[in-house]
Amino acid sequence: MPLTFNPVFSPRLYAAILMVLLAGLSVHVNAADNDETALLANMRSGGTVLMIRHALAPGTGDPDHFQLNDCSTQRNLNDTGRQQARAIGDWLRARGITSAKIYSSQWCRCLETAKLLDLGAVTELPALNSFFERPQDREPNLSALRAFIREQADPKQLTILVTHQVTISGITSQWTDSGHGKLIRQGADGQIELFGELSF
Repeated sequence: MPLTFNPVFSPRLYAAILMVLLAGLSVHVNAADNDETALLANMRSGGTVLMIRHALAPGTGDPDHFQLNDCSTQRNLNDTGRQQARAIGDWLRARGITSAKIYSSQWCRCLETAKLLDLGAVTELPALNSFFERPQDREPNLSALRAFIREQADPKQLTILVTHQVTISGITSQWTDSGHGKLIRQGADGQIELFGELSF
């Protein structure tokens, strides 16, 4: 069955609602924010999660005839986005991150980004799917994702989640540009610890 969008919510209205909701979230930002050496040390130590927004896919949202299993109905990576995705994988390998546990939204632009990283097998994770035009999915998706991060983050290996801006904002309360990432860990108290942003 095709995944359809609720036409009542416009992207602008949803973005405004999202910013109000984000204002109430609590995230701890590590003092080593955006220090590349510290971020790499945390990535190599395991137990951390790198949330990457899919690489460049021009436009906003998806066409009205969007179908989950048909990439031709979706907003997809352009050539610049594909180069960006490969460059992210190259950047990580050059710094000793040669493999990772990789999970992706089921959207084609995320799956393509994840595969082009070339750091390991890619597993689809519905909790990473976009809710930009489906606000009713916001809390179910984020609750499932927080549970996944809590239960599945590998203490010995970096976990990479390729997803959408709204998802990363929902977890970290911060905007993320295409092809950029946020390094996080969920603490024992259940709070998300944000180590910083990686601008590849």
